[in-house]
Formats: sequence, C-alpha cells, structure tokens
Amino acid sequence: MSALLATSPFAGALDLFGWKPFSKDKKAEAKVASAREESAAQDELRRGEGLETSGKADAAMKVFKQVVKNYELTSAAPKAQFHIGHILQQKGSYPEAFKAYSDYTTKYPRGTDFDAVIAAQFDIAKMYLGGKKTKVLGIPVAPSYRRAEEMFTDIVKRAPFHRLSAMAQFNVGQALEKQDKPTEAIGAYQTVVSRYPGDPVADDAQYQLAYVQYKESQGGSYDQSTRMKAKESFEEFVNRHPRSEKASQAKENIKALGGAELKGTMDIAKFYDKTKNYKAAVVYYNEIVRNAPGSTESDQARKRIDELKSIAGVDVLRAGPERAQSGDMALARRRAQARVDVASRPDYNGPYIPLPPIPGDDGRPRMRTPPGVIGPVSEPALPTGDPLQDLLGGKMRPTDQLLPAPTLPPIPSPAPEVPKPEPEPSQKPK
Repeated sequence: MSALLATSPFAGALDLFGWKPFSKDKKAEAKVASAREESAAQDELRRGEGLETSGKADAAMKVFKQVVKNYELTSAAPKAQFHIGHILQQKGSYPEAFKAYSDYTTKYPRGTDFDAVIAAQFDIAKMYLGGKKTKVLGIPVAPSYRRAEEMFTDIVKRAPFHRLSAMAQFNVGQALEKQDKPTEAIGAYQTVVSRYPGDPVADDAQYQLAYVQYKESQGGSYDQSTRMKAKESFEEFVNRHPRSEKASQAKENIKALGGAELKGTMDIAKFYDKTKNYKAAVVYYNEIVRNAPGSTESDQARKRIDELKSIAGVDVLRAGPERAQSGDMALARRRAQARVDVASRPDYNGPYIPLPPIPGDDGRPRMRTPPGVIGPVSEPALPTGDPLQDLLGGKMRPTDQLLPAPTLPPIPSPAPEVPKPEPEPSQKPK
C-alpha cells in the first residue's frame, strides 16, 4: 500500500501542496524562520534604520511595519516593533506610541529591547501624571490623570518584576490621589508596601498612605476612626523607618493628630455643656483629663467640671441611673432581664404557645383509669425455679390458672448394631 502511494500521481499532488501523510503539524514546523527569511528581514531592518537616521521617519515606519508583518518569526521583527514605538514617541503621538510598546511586550516578552520598552512607557505615563493635557480634536483640554493611572497599571500588569514596577505602582496611587479618590489611592499605596517591601519606594508609599488618611481626617467630622487610622499609619512608618528623612515630619503629624483628637473631644463636651446635658459633658471632660494630662485642654476641662459641680450638684453629675429605683421597679427590671437571658440561650425555641382545645373537651383533666372502684394494687409474686432447667422460664405459680408444661418423654437408647453376613466365596471381588 505504501509503495502504491509513493508511485501514484496522487501522492505527488499531496507533496506538491506541502502536505505529507503521517508528518508533523505544519504550525509546529513553522515556528522557526528559515535562513533566507532571516537574511531578507535583516536587510529590510537596516534599510528602515537608514531611513530613520536620515530623517525620513514616515518611510522608515512603512518599512518597519512590513518587517513585522512579513517576517514575524525573525529576530528583526521585535527590533522593527521597537522602532515603530520610538518613531511615534518622537512625533508626539504618545497614546499610539504606548500602544506600540504594549504590542512589543505582548508579542516579544523575551526581546532584547524589553527593558528599553518599559522605560519608554514609564516616561510617557509620567508625562500624563505631570499634568500633560489630553487632546480633543487636536486641542489640549485638561490633564489626563485617568490616562496616567491606566498606563502605570498596564506597566505593572505586563512587567510585575521589572525594576520600575514598584515605582509604577506608586504612581498609580499618585494618579488616583490627583483624581480625588483617596480610598483607591490608599489601596494602591498599600499594594506597594505589601508587594515590594524591599524597594526604597515602599518607604514613601507607607508615608503617603498615612498622609492621605491625615488629609481625610481634616474634614471636621467628630468621627475619630479616620484620625486613629492616620495616627497608627504614621506610627507604623516611624517604627519601620526611624532613620528616614520623613520621620521627623511623621512625628509632627502624630502630634497634630493628637491635638485634633483633643479638639474634637472638647467640641463634643462643649456641645453637651451648651445644651445643658451636664452629665454627658462631664463624661467628655473627664476623657480629656484622662487622655491628655498636663495639657491646656486638660486644665480647662478640670476647671469646667468643678464649675458644673457647683451648678448642678455632684449627685446629678455622678454616672449611674437617673434616679433611685423602688423595690417594685427593681423586681420588674430583674424579671425583664431574666426573660432576656432566657431568650439568649442557644436552646431557646420561643415563648410558650398554648395549644387549641380538643373538640368536646370540657376543660377538666382526664382520668387515667376507667370509672369504677379503685382499690390497692398488689404486686404478683416473682417466678421461682431455675430458668435454665425449666424450658417455660420458671415453674407456674400456685395462683396461676394455666397448667404446667407436661414432662417430656425420655430419649430412647440406640438399637444394637446387627453384623452383616459375609458374602459367598463366589461373590468375593477378584
């Protein structure tokens, strides 16, 4: 059969179209360019580079695009793709240049110009972060911090272990911060700290994280949670980087946050004081005295507490119930608390629900025995005898009306064996 295929004209036709029976996949064989293609691609690449050097950028761009399209498997293709992005960047077409560089990182992640491509993308994204305006119909209109965020995010995604990746992630936080997105910016800075702890930019990310929280705490809200988070972040920065040039500023910010916290507590105390809720005011004045002893606010709080004692009286300002409870009120409170405690148990199934009455029931409890004379009940005597010998489980009691089981007959003895007669000599086996 194989000889027939080899000599038939049909086999030659198959070979003519480039397909051979029982051969490997064509795509697997086409992964490496031939020497002829490699030589032709190198010639075209040198021609494009000559045009670019002589200032003919448009003509060089056409040559480089033809190299990428026609000789994509050669070593000249990634070089041509890099030149495409470089020409676009030189012409000021920054979004198109960034796109061309992204195509390089997608198609040729192991290309020799990969580092230069990432550096070029970083420079383009940094221009937009610095305030470069976006063009609409060729007219610059507004800074595109959104575009900078997208570009830096793309760099981190395509080259997560590059030397510029940590700084790119930090700049993502900067772009979000300029877009007035503090929550997202804090998340971006936290990613730098957790993903690149050994990079020097991690120090700046930790400080910037705390600084964004610090700015959020300046909103004038009485909620202390944001101030506490900012204070803890600055303290963590000082503990991790005590020799940083920003450590002194972080300590100043910690003091400022402590003062702002005292001011917020004082404002709350004065609010209750103004509304004549003296007990609540004294609670916040005492908090200032306890948290900031020796400060000016503490002295003011102590002075006002003494004044309120003379105005309202010590009993009114004392923490506890508003008024003494009577015995009935205390009993009712204990019962209510007991119900709460019972309801909180894990085996509690809800309050008691009475069942509906049974039809024909007059409400009186039912008797468990039939009507009649009810006398004393005497226990019957226990069975006697050995149950192992009595097959009925014991002898019958005298008062039982049943008859005892009859005695079993004795077991007959086996009959004696009768000897068999010997066979006749004529019948003996031979």
